[in-house]
Amino acid sequence: MGFETILNVNKPLARRARRGVALAVLAIAASAAIAQTADEPQADAASGPQGALNIPDDVKLFANDDPTVRKPTAIVNGEVITRTDVDQRLALIVAANSGVEIPADELERLRLQVFRNLIDETLQIQEARANEVEITDSEIQQSYERVSRNFKRTPAQMTAYLKEHESSDASIKRQIRGELAWNRLLSRRVQPFVNVGDEEVKSIMDRLNASKGTVEYHVGEIYLSTTPETQEQTIDNARKIIDQIRKGGSFAAYARQFSEASTAAVGGDLGWVRAAQLPDELAVAVKDLNVGQMAGPIPVPGGFSLLYMVDQRQVLTADPRDAVLSLRQMSISFPSGVTEAQASERAAALATATTSMGGCGAVDKIAAQLGAEVVDNDQVRVRDLPPQLQEPLLQLQVGQATPPFGSPTDGVRVLVLCGRDDPQVANGPSFDRIMAQLEEERVNRRAQRYLRDLRRDAVVDYR
Repeated sequence: MGFETILNVNKPLARRARRGVALAVLAIAASAAIAQTADEPQADAASGPQGALNIPDDVKLFANDDPTVRKPTAIVNGEVITRTDVDQRLALIVAANSGVEIPADELERLRLQVFRNLIDETLQIQEARANEVEITDSEIQQSYERVSRNFKRTPAQMTAYLKEHESSDASIKRQIRGELAWNRLLSRRVQPFVNVGDEEVKSIMDRLNASKGTVEYHVGEIYLSTTPETQEQTIDNARKIIDQIRKGGSFAAYARQFSEASTAAVGGDLGWVRAAQLPDELAVAVKDLNVGQMAGPIPVPGGFSLLYMVDQRQVLTADPRDAVLSLRQMSISFPSGVTEAQASERAAALATATTSMGGCGAVDKIAAQLGAEVVDNDQVRVRDLPPQLQEPLLQLQVGQATPPFGSPTDGVRVLVLCGRDDPQVANGPSFDRIMAQLEEERVNRRAQRYLRDLRRDAVVDYR
């Protein structure tokens, strides 16, 4: 994990959404494309002296591969998916993995997966349209504006950012349309027929109360379906995904593009679960994971799963990491070309000054002496910070500072603890929340079957 500005780092994955799309996660890993016409202009030969050459006046090129012409990659029930559609979505995946080099073979595998996703997305939009599900342009624009805000950009700035990465706002808007349409369709045709009894919910609540103090996990999952014939290929794909994520790739981005569970729309986020709530194969694996680690490929019925441990806590027990801190950060930037020795010297000076500064009131004075910048934040949860900093901060008294951390590239910084609100005893999940989770799980299973039926009945002309 890099040393980002700590007061703005690594928030956990958003909680799993009920009946809808978690569009806050959409922008980091999301991409879709512009459906375009596939008419290809023919090149005409220029007339002129030909000497002894026997060239007809009306020339038709049979192998015209003009890159400016947008050719169809597939036609799905009469609707075109172009090469540009695929390239724009792939460009956003690459952007989401900024700083991580993607090998050529991995890039080609991503391209194929993007292609499959676009086919599924097209089928979902078509099915919603056939059932008179309408998504207005204003709804899509509102969602796009939320995405832009999550990136701390205006919509115009977001559009420029996408263009810079060889994508477009139409790409994201098309995926927004697909996800909204599919979820609205499921709410009409699937959800009304999913029933969860009050006794089921009460039984789960009783078990939760009985298990007070046991561990609960915040988990992300990528589910890959397989058949006996494709099992080896699926395992190979799963291992490549793990390798890329461990090198710094975005788990949420890979989940959005590869996972075949409906939680792909929220970056694979399963929310908070206990081991007993997971299938036996996943329950065994999750107990051996630490925060930030992955496991897999894990055989499960119908395919394989990859698990990512976002966080852990104890059921109905106050967790010290839920404490809310008031922090002051002092940071010193290094000029380009600084040596390791010079960086270490500045870090040592910062450590000496903060060890004996006598509390938060002296931060501004020390910062001025050292040429450091100061940033304040009064609402930082311990669990939202990088794991390397959580335990040191929990051991600090008010007025004390962490040891310096950073690198010659990122600079050096310290965090000074200026206040702490300790957590109260956690409340158990509500009746409505548990019922919603059960409903969502059953809707997800039916949605997968629904999409398989659409694939089976589709007419797809590959080009």
